[in-house]
Amino acid sequence: MTRRRWIADSWTATTATLVGEQAEHLARVLRAAPGQIYDVVAGGFLHRAEIVSVSPTEIVFTLHEELESDTALPLHLLMAVFKFDHMEWAIEKATELGVSRITPVLARRTEKHLAQAAAKRAERWRRIALEASKQSRRTTIPEISEPAALKTALENASEPVRLLLSETEQDTTILSALLGTPSTSRDSLAYAFAIGPEGGWTPEEMALFTQSQWQPVTLGPRILRAETAAIAAIAILSSQLA
Repeated sequence: MTRRRWIADSWTATTATLVGEQAEHLARVLRAAPGQIYDVVAGGFLHRAEIVSVSPTEIVFTLHEELESDTALPLHLLMAVFKFDHMEWAIEKATELGVSRITPVLARRTEKHLAQAAAKRAERWRRIALEASKQSRRTTIPEISEPAALKTALENASEPVRLLLSETEQDTTILSALLGTPSTSRDSLAYAFAIGPEGGWTPEEMALFTQSQWQPVTLGPRILRAETAAIAAIAILSSQLA
């Protein structure tokens, strides 16, 4: 039977601790008791762990041997803020697919009320990423950055391969751009993809991408919703790094 996996809220070299909702669920619902064994992620590493103390607000484990685990997809997703229910779905699925970082971007065509509320949503997005990480048995939680204007987001994207999913690009597909990366270095590179808002990027924003040396690519002839484009692009990159 696959052991239940938890992501520690704090840890040392030999112990890990769950607090808050995780501790309450394990203590009250699953009736945790000292001596029980679980898998616990602590500091990005997966361990077999044994419960040593239980309270309704805190569960403490002793960490035993490190277990084999997966690695995050080396992808930074810059995603223009769009309708929050769709945005949350995209963050959840991107997390399940392994992305390492997501930056919500406040684009010129982001709806005003969404842009104004985005900062308050960041913690909710992080909770969604945490839950999706546990559900998909990841050993890392993707970093969800604070929402940022495009210029700032581009300045903080230093990945060597930077691809802009563009509705106006007709010739260069995302796959051909990825295949243009030398296969000997493909697995060791970090990637960044940018997904635009409803209505697309403005000409001024496209100029910023050009200045920052992003390569426009297409996912094909159809116009996709932002969340669909994000998942399709992640899946294509995953298939090339598999």
